[in-house]
Amino acid sequence: MNHAHLIVGAGITGCTIARRIAEDLGEKVLVIDKRDHIGGNCHSHINAETGIEVHSYGTHIFHTKEKRVWDFLKRFTEFNSYRHKVVTTYQGRTFHMPVNLQTINSFFRISLKPHEVEDFIKSKSELENITNPQNLEEKSISLIGRELYEAFVKGYTLKQWECDPKELEASIITRLPFRHTYECDYFTDRYQGLPWDGYGKLFERMLDHELIETRLSSDFFELKHEIPQDCKVYYSGPLDRYFNYCHGELKWRSLRFEYRVEDVPDYQGTPVMNYADIDVPYTRIHEYQHLHPERENKSGKTVTAREFSLKWKQGEEPYYPVNTNEDRNRLELYLNDAAKLNSTHFLGRLGQYKYYDMDKAVQAALEFCDEQLPS
Repeated sequence: MNHAHLIVGAGITGCTIARRIAEDLGEKVLVIDKRDHIGGNCHSHINAETGIEVHSYGTHIFHTKEKRVWDFLKRFTEFNSYRHKVVTTYQGRTFHMPVNLQTINSFFRISLKPHEVEDFIKSKSELENITNPQNLEEKSISLIGRELYEAFVKGYTLKQWECDPKELEASIITRLPFRHTYECDYFTDRYQGLPWDGYGKLFERMLDHELIETRLSSDFFELKHEIPQDCKVYYSGPLDRYFNYCHGELKWRSLRFEYRVEDVPDYQGTPVMNYADIDVPYTRIHEYQHLHPERENKSGKTVTAREFSLKWKQGEEPYYPVNTNEDRNRLELYLNDAAKLNSTHFLGRLGQYKYYDMDKAVQAALEFCDEQLPS
């Protein structure tokens, strides 16, 4: 192996670091990935029957407040004008998500004005008298009251995490906004959209450099003995796997998708429909054609994917860190081991056991390069 730098994982973290090393240091970089494609969980492909671009691991919307991140990625793609909107189905009715003024008025069959929402919700949440919420259920009720919690949070959370919301950290619910207006854009970041010609082309261009070599279907642990001692390794695979699970497994939630070509031109009228009822086995349905309204679908068909949440086990794709107290204690042991390795850096969602949105992954990779690459 004739490279000064080895990047393990061709996802958004690995691609960002590879590009910076090639451009900033002018040194050879080898990027490997055990999958047969680049892009990690952001990978997309074209469905042959319909011509629709499908996200292989669930819908990925790029959004960021950081101009630096936006400017970096715009070197490799243009973005469309898509703004993400989510609808949820509960007991046969549909509502905007996250909870906003339309959700509240429709659910309670009332007609509040924006300035009336705070007192109305406060009257609901105060019925429980929760002053120091200790878990996700208590935090949710303290924010939106029991009725909205039971309708839009409890069942969805039970399906997504397969455990009682009382067992989950209160901070999880803070990722979900709550609005007093009719604003229904899921994200409010200044910079939003999807790559105009797809995530596949974005990652191809990021790795398109004379000093970057990419090898797919390559397992790091099978090649580890070939790595020269002076090679720097940037590892974005599972942290516990690197150390052969010596402190035990870190827990993740995984996902399973059932893809279908529907024999109708439009199945649900929106990219993502959540299903809050506990008796519906999937958490949501994705319909990918709506992510690119600028593209014309002439097939008369559409592609959907039902998303099922499940507990992770070895051999499946990890998505969301569970992050229990036991996991955090175990993580500390692994991080102590990682700190002893001078020539290996642990990065990204898997390497740091940390949930990153796409923009935060890019930002962390850029900041890592600022600190670690010689100027």
